[in-house]
Amino acid sequence: MAFASGERSPAAVGDQAGSVAPSHPLLTGSEPAPPGPEVAPTLPILSARGVRKTYRTGAGTVEALRGVDLDVNPGELVMVMGPSGNGKTTMLNCLSGLDDIDAGTVTIDGEDLHALTDAQRTAQRARRMGFIFQSFNLIPVFTAAENVELPLLCTGVRPREARERAHDMLERVGLGSRGKHRPLELSGGQQQRVAIARALVNEPAIVWADEPTGNLDTHTASDVLHLMREFHAAGQTLVVVTHDHQIGTSSERLVQMIDGLVNYDGHPDGAPPDPTFDS
Repeated sequence: MAFASGERSPAAVGDQAGSVAPSHPLLTGSEPAPPGPEVAPTLPILSARGVRKTYRTGAGTVEALRGVDLDVNPGELVMVMGPSGNGKTTMLNCLSGLDDIDAGTVTIDGEDLHALTDAQRTAQRARRMGFIFQSFNLIPVFTAAENVELPLLCTGVRPREARERAHDMLERVGLGSRGKHRPLELSGGQQQRVAIARALVNEPAIVWADEPTGNLDTHTASDVLHLMREFHAAGQTLVVVTHDHQIGTSSERLVQMIDGLVNYDGHPDGAPPDPTFDS
């Protein structure tokens, strides 16, 4: 129980008088304070346990993921780093349901993602996830507004509402006047802003970003990262795969991948140095 400035607790008064203050309600003449409300623990948006993925080729088999465990909580910005070919993008694809897994479980809001049919998984991604890719993955014959409204139309939003929401989101990413432009009429940074708007327009539970600044110059990459941080500050959950050491260590949580396993998960300050990481 807290006491205002200048007040002393009954225990403190009793100590000063050389006696122990009574605590039983029959002795104090007052009822004990009711217990405070229990605070429910925050449940992860995503929980992965023992995730394995093996690719089989003519040259043999490659264990891309060898038992990945990972939780992502609401509102987190998780940076994923590691040497090339060590499972970062494979992990993103498997945890988002883009790829099948060979073993383990992935749950989104408590729902087992890989127990769903392909159609159910596609619907889950459309409703609950957003994606930002290194190569933008915009449809070249669509305008910026048409690209952004596409996820809304796929989930049953009426065309007029979808177009209004797409324009609102383009305004938020600074491209309100570029809605009628096609991707080839936009710069690389502008295309990535359209991709960010498309990823966020459906208000997803989680956004996956795979090397979102990889095809951009330093200045443009900084602008795109700042934009993503603005959405994170507003509560958006993001998981970002990056090779950029400065970007990867700029968040409160860094996940390092080595040989298909999570080698480190925590604050960047405590991460072990590894000379094989790209800088």
